[in-house]
Amino acid sequence: MATEKNIAFNRRLFMAGAAALGAGSAFPAKAQEGTTEMEAPAVKGTIRSNASSFRMLDWQDHFTSTQNGAILVDITSRALHFWSEDQTVYRLYPTSVPLSDDLTRKGATQIVDKVVNPPWRPTPAMKERNPDWPDVVEGGAPDNPLGTRAMYLGWQYYRIHGTHDTRKIGRRSSNGCIGLYNEHIQELYELAKVGTQVLLI
Repeated sequence: MATEKNIAFNRRLFMAGAAALGAGSAFPAKAQEGTTEMEAPAVKGTIRSNASSFRMLDWQDHFTSTQNGAILVDITSRALHFWSEDQTVYRLYPTSVPLSDDLTRKGATQIVDKVVNPPWRPTPAMKERNPDWPDVVEGGAPDNPLGTRAMYLGWQYYRIHGTHDTRKIGRRSSNGCIGLYNEHIQELYELAKVGTQVLLI
């Protein structure tokens, strides 16, 4: 006869297995035919996992102050941390990160502009690699790779932005930018401001 302890243990195993199966089926390896998704081809050795490492961090380990607010992007754990200037607000979001190390930029910068429904234009390097991509996708279009909001960084072509393609979050899937779910970028957009510190590690 099964004990309550064994039943609880088996229930945990079942739930863990179901979650693993769900994760495997929810993220197809390639887009469906006819998609307008502008995703660069997979890089050899790219990790296909879409799991972010959710652990709270202390701003004092990375910033000298939270003046103007602070955003920390951890490329390895694929997570974005935000602290408000008065430190009463802390947020942790899963992100997409660049496909490969050569597309990744690390270091300190800041938000220099914020745009609602931003238009998307491929960089010269992206256009060279993908000449069939359009020159522009207007803001608000359902296939716009920047989603509903974008915060432009002090480095040319680098942004923290939303995405309509939720499969990208938690994965190495971008051409250099940091992507969030649209509902998350909309929240962060209201919390952060021009001048907010940004650190990518």
